[in-house]
Amino acid sequence: MVSINGVTVSFGGYNLFDNVSFLINPKDRIGLAGKNGAGKSTMLKILAGFQTPTKGEVSRPKDCKIGYLPQDMTHQHGRTVYEETESAFEEIKLLQAKLNDINHQLEIRTDYESDGYMQLIQDLTDINERLNIIGADNTEEEIEKVLIGLGFQRKQFHLQTSEFSGGWRMRIELAKLLLQKPDVLMLDEPTNHLDIEAIQWLEEFMDVFSGAVVLISHDKTFLDTVTKRTIEIVNQKIYDYRTNYSHYLVLRQERKQQQENAAKNQQKMIDQTEFLIDKFRAKASKSAMAQSLIKKLDRMDRVEVDDMDTASVRFRFPPPAHSGKIVITAENAGKSYGDKFIFGGANFIITKGEKIGLVGRNGEGKSTMMKMIADKIKFDGSIQLGHNILMGYFEQDQEEKVDLDKTVFETIDELAVGDVRRQVRSLLGSFLFQGDDIDKKVKVFSCLAIIVTKLKI
Repeated sequence: MVSINGVTVSFGGYNLFDNVSFLINPKDRIGLAGKNGAGKSTMLKILAGFQTPTKGEVSRPKDCKIGYLPQDMTHQHGRTVYEETESAFEEIKLLQAKLNDINHQLEIRTDYESDGYMQLIQDLTDINERLNIIGADNTEEEIEKVLIGLGFQRKQFHLQTSEFSGGWRMRIELAKLLLQKPDVLMLDEPTNHLDIEAIQWLEEFMDVFSGAVVLISHDKTFLDTVTKRTIEIVNQKIYDYRTNYSHYLVLRQERKQQQENAAKNQQKMIDQTEFLIDKFRAKASKSAMAQSLIKKLDRMDRVEVDDMDTASVRFRFPPPAHSGKIVITAENAGKSYGDKFIFGGANFIITKGEKIGLVGRNGEGKSTMMKMIADKIKFDGSIQLGHNILMGYFEQDQEEKVDLDKTVFETIDELAVGDVRRQVRSLLGSFLFQGDDIDKKVKVFSCLAIIVTKLKI
């Protein structure tokens, strides 16, 4: 269905991929794996046709329809949820217009035996088949089914998209893709803004989806449930495993062990050969043999051990100032947006050292409660911080507040205060930014915002 042939992608003289090839078959369920920065999102963009490789090509049939959901996107406003989702059926409108034109030509033409007339008949058949596949006769039912599956309530269908958070607007984009019923669905972190019920619905949808799926996700359970093939990107090349993510991890470890054993055996042979070279080169009668051994070493392909993603983020919170036992006190706290009541009558006390999770369905007010505690929005009742409490708040859409044209170092240096100013480079290193990474612009990275928040804390 989609063929990747000898693809190379270079950035500033560095190859992200080097001459990689693989094939996406109909009904494939593929998970792209690899450490951060390996090029998973870049590969997805290339497959979707949004980025051109430096070398090689991506081949797909002319009528192959690609659906692509990026991690971050610019959302359009001015429509209701239903109207924006309905825009997914633009293809139906175009096909129906073509169908009307063909029917008109069939009525007025009399060259029944000509190639042109036969082509009209074929086009008519193809369009009707496509309309049947994408459900042209029951668009309203399809829109409702997908929106409800992704967590929307019927009463929300006619609200403006601008009234929803970035996560909910991402769901609208996902709904539009699913309704378009593409031949290949490419998803970059689709579960980031979904609750458990919506993830389960998406898993069930993927199970019956007739096309191929290629996705990136850090949700291992979702990968295991949906994918049956894993393509790992590592050291500028790929490894193709015909299995799900958990089994791939086992096979990957076995591959690394084999590489390490082969590298050790090769090194032993190299050491023995170098010993013989040193021994023979001192004797005139053996110099030719020494030269032969030197050439043998020069021609030898060295065994490489793939660099596995074993690095981990290392940081610690500096000791806070001494504070009182009571951290937060909420009394009759609640929130409404106009006539929309979110919740009310919240009364609780959080004490020092407690670790608390907020749970509930999407839209019940979890993020709203967090914003109330952080004093980001107005609300009813009161929420008071205890004595000497310093608040750190990581928002859901934190990445939207980062200047993408600044470097990593500039972004962090502007926020650092006090002694932290002298530790910015080492702090970035603890978050796995190495070498000249800190001098690159934020926009070349996928998830920088978490670092900003950790510094602010």
